[in-house]
Amino acid sequence: YSSAASDVYKRQISNIKDMKKKHILLAIAFSIGLGVSLSSCSDYLSVERFFNDRQSEEKIFKSKQFTEEWLAKCYGLLNGSNIEYGLIKFTLSNYSDDIIFNESDGAVNYNALKFGQYDNGWVNDSYIRCYEGVRQASIMINNVDINEELTKEEILDKKAQARFLRAYFYWLLLRRYGPVPLIPDETISIDETYIGMSCPRATYDEVVDYIDKEMILAANDLPDRRDRQNIARATKGAALAVRAKVLLYSASPLNNPLPNDPDKFTDFVDDQGRILMSQTYDESKWARAAAAAKDVIDLGRYELHIADYQDKGDNTYPATVKPPYNAKYSTKNFPDGWANIDPFESYRSIFNGDLYANENEELIFTRGNNSLADQVNYLVRNQMPTFAGGENRHGLTAKQCDAYDMANGDAFNLQHFLDTCDASKRFVTEDEYKAGKYPQLRPNVWKEYANREPRFYASVAFSGAFWPFASAKDAEYRNQQIWYYRGNKEGRKNGSDKWIPTGIGMMKFINPNDCNTNNGKIYDKVDVAIRYADILLMYAEALNELTPGNSYEVTNWQGETMVVSRNTEEMSKAVSRVRIRAGMPDYEQEVYNDQTLFRKKLMHERQVEFMGENQRYHDLRRWKNVAIEESEQIYGCNVLMTEATKERFYERVRVENLQANFSRKMYFWPILERELQWNRRMTQAPGWETFD
Repeated sequence: YSSAASDVYKRQISNIKDMKKKHILLAIAFSIGLGVSLSSCSDYLSVERFFNDRQSEEKIFKSKQFTEEWLAKCYGLLNGSNIEYGLIKFTLSNYSDDIIFNESDGAVNYNALKFGQYDNGWVNDSYIRCYEGVRQASIMINNVDINEELTKEEILDKKAQARFLRAYFYWLLLRRYGPVPLIPDETISIDETYIGMSCPRATYDEVVDYIDKEMILAANDLPDRRDRQNIARATKGAALAVRAKVLLYSASPLNNPLPNDPDKFTDFVDDQGRILMSQTYDESKWARAAAAAKDVIDLGRYELHIADYQDKGDNTYPATVKPPYNAKYSTKNFPDGWANIDPFESYRSIFNGDLYANENEELIFTRGNNSLADQVNYLVRNQMPTFAGGENRHGLTAKQCDAYDMANGDAFNLQHFLDTCDASKRFVTEDEYKAGKYPQLRPNVWKEYANREPRFYASVAFSGAFWPFASAKDAEYRNQQIWYYRGNKEGRKNGSDKWIPTGIGMMKFINPNDCNTNNGKIYDKVDVAIRYADILLMYAEALNELTPGNSYEVTNWQGETMVVSRNTEEMSKAVSRVRIRAGMPDYEQEVYNDQTLFRKKLMHERQVEFMGENQRYHDLRRWKNVAIEESEQIYGCNVLMTEATKERFYERVRVENLQANFSRKMYFWPILERELQWNRRMTQAPGWETFD
């Protein structure tokens, strides 16, 4: 604020009579130290609403209904720009080197992010919402004990939920902005100076330690599970899972640099010059992360979702396509093998709405079902072809398409396909289709897409992929192959954004019943914010980073001491479940024995398993691989080709309007000028304009 505005505010406060209390929450005292923006001059010159808030706190928190509404408001702040995946303007960080879009209403913002620019809107919205959530949660934690209509157990649960949410908001901030201010949990005097009201950034590790402790406190009073009506509320497992993820990030190279790291962020400092990022490597951080992931595993509450093997099927839910025979896995039931499961359906149904949240044993935390307006269903609408009432604007890069392995577990190699498949036989024929030679492909599909792992078919809408559109009323709208050749309905169009620049669509999150025309509907989806597969891969990753022969005594969430060391048997036990569920063989022992090789495999596994779940953008940054991965050229199909020249459609070409770069400042999101003005102790992230 300007000094004049500050003086007016102080005079107004001093003239208010009969104040019953001399302290108010820091978060209520404008947005100083929080960065919570006020919409207009008249808003911030009026203090009436702040004191109405204060005067009504006793009434609010003595009432069960009002308390529930207050808590619901806290949860509501996890939506909008804080969701994990949905419309691009809400989930900018879900678009890395794997997913592409063609939304004219989001392109400017996305390119700004990719090219290291920002404006006064999108980059700050999550920052504002998170600190608003911190404020809301802190008020509830400090006042809910006075409630006269809740039982003691209910009060403990409500307070634990608020504590979880407060720590979760800090986690969202840490993931994007790095070290951020930790706002005092209690109160601050209204007589304090404005410099006194300002808060500097805490160090990265201080934010991590705060979240760690808060999530443990929350876990102590949260239940193991919720009923169907409260499925989107925090549980013990959700608190421990977020804690594990935060500790993994703290252990990763971004904040735990190796001795030979030439860039240790010595220039990320607070207003006193204190360095905010770790400067020395601490292997014990990996042990803490491994122990935290093991805490979730040891709850015995979660398991990977599996769908039963199906001998028969239809267009909507096809019969199980067996993975290639493997002597170790083909005759054993899950988790030791895939004999009794359908790997394709097991993976697909996690995301496409076939499972209610309370039916998904893999789901650890969710925001619940999402409306078409701005969340998962809108993502689906942007993926769907215009034929079915979709927008046909979201797709995949060739890099992501190639990341999916062959069905036998071998890496996909495009050049090998071109060298070994005769040029005249590169499309599926009618006879091959009828004979079932390529069970996941329909006639005339390019054979590069044959014999790939099940997650490929659940995730990639290649040209000629089959779309059931089963909820459509009329038969002519159902059971379609969709093509992306220029001249076809879904192909390249001049003067429109309803085409996919890489010619590779996205099938993940699509339900076989989804159709947005001909009296069809898009089935409601569940936001899968945290799932058990992530915990398993996090556990293996953390164990791998421990030097063989080293062991660490670590305290688990219940205060018990446990010894953690690199254990290839434990690593395999965790990773194999994820891969076998996907119809893929576990790695050979030599992979687990080689720390560097396993690290590479683990990174690849995360790229495939979590595609489109807002993981890769953050993974690449915490690993410090982003400078290479996101600066590579982006390739796709040659979308200028028509069906008459379809062989050339599959030539890899550089997609010019999707190219990006990476500069060092893009590790962390910037703080806007107005936030730096309001919080005079706030410092800018390295590389961004300071406005001094």
